[in-house]
Amino acid sequence: MVSSRMAVSPRETMVWIGKSCWRGITCASLLLMMAVCIAAACLAANGSDPRFFRIGTAATGGSFFEIGGVVAGAISSPQGGPACGHGGSCGVLGLVAVAQATPGSIENLRMINSGQIESGFAQADLAGWAYYGTKIFAEAGPQRQLRTIASLFPEATHLVVRADSPIKKLADLKGKRISLGESGSGTAADAAVFLATAGFKEKDMTRKFLRPGPAAEELKSGEIDAFFLVGGYPIPAIRDLAATVPIRLVSFDDPLLDRLKKDFPFYHRTVIPAGTYPSVDDETVSLGFSALWLVNADTESDLVYAITQSLWNQGTRRLLDALDPIGKKITLDHALDGVSVPLHDGAARFYQEQGLPIGEAPQAAADGGIQKHP
Repeated sequence: MVSSRMAVSPRETMVWIGKSCWRGITCASLLLMMAVCIAAACLAANGSDPRFFRIGTAATGGSFFEIGGVVAGAISSPQGGPACGHGGSCGVLGLVAVAQATPGSIENLRMINSGQIESGFAQADLAGWAYYGTKIFAEAGPQRQLRTIASLFPEATHLVVRADSPIKKLADLKGKRISLGESGSGTAADAAVFLATAGFKEKDMTRKFLRPGPAAEELKSGEIDAFFLVGGYPIPAIRDLAATVPIRLVSFDDPLLDRLKKDFPFYHRTVIPAGTYPSVDDETVSLGFSALWLVNADTESDLVYAITQSLWNQGTRRLLDALDPIGKKITLDHALDGVSVPLHDGAARFYQEQGLPIGEAPQAAADGGIQKHP
């Protein structure tokens, strides 16, 4: 598999070329097409066909899409521009990366495994289930083409309510109107797990499947009572909502956390610090896991090596640090944290050169199976 030489879908997308970015929205696909054509023209003028490399993220308003734009900018490097270290990009020469909005982790995993998209982000718990063909992926079977480029940042589960809401704990959701996240997203998958583990049945609440922006708007207007959203904090949609209406984050109680960790080993207890969002002055006990960047196993080893090298370049470090605080959590020494899917050969080669313990990551067997279960 090689990076795509075709234009991208007219869904919400960020196309990065060097330090410039065009953001196309669904209703403005013409702008997106113009951006892609400009990228292609720039590369063609310098004697090279454009190589588009899509990064499946999630809906706009979430941390995946925000980080995806930065990463896309870091690994892109059109021909003919200034050299790295002299004001130019330190990305992969000739590559134009695209941060593409998708429903989220589940859809990203499916598309990466089938080769419909070059790469994408996913929660470590869901990626592990997909690779092994367990839990919600049992019917589809093992997704053996998945490989890891890097563990990017820690994620936390957010259960958001208005500040004056009577909902103080998960049990209080009974009889309420709840958004579980967009269908196909990691948020929706995890929310279903949380509610089932807490003993809720389908009839116990009104469930909606909204993207982050619409969920925030419906909470604000009183059309729903709460919504789940998983991401690296602060999540843009929640941050923006908290700036307009007082909100609270509902903590997970320890007995529920213990049951979840027993059944789902990729989960761990985490805390969203006080002050992360406007008006949220208390820390929130939550459930956490890592966000992974994944790629298809058939992607060229040298290309993945170069992408991994660009991700951890000092030029990228400056871009990530500017996205405070979540960008500052993306560091090389945590690149293998919570990895639930085997490393791609190209990424493993880079990490081995850096002295990281790649032997502790899951190892793919020669027959496509797995040698070490997490």
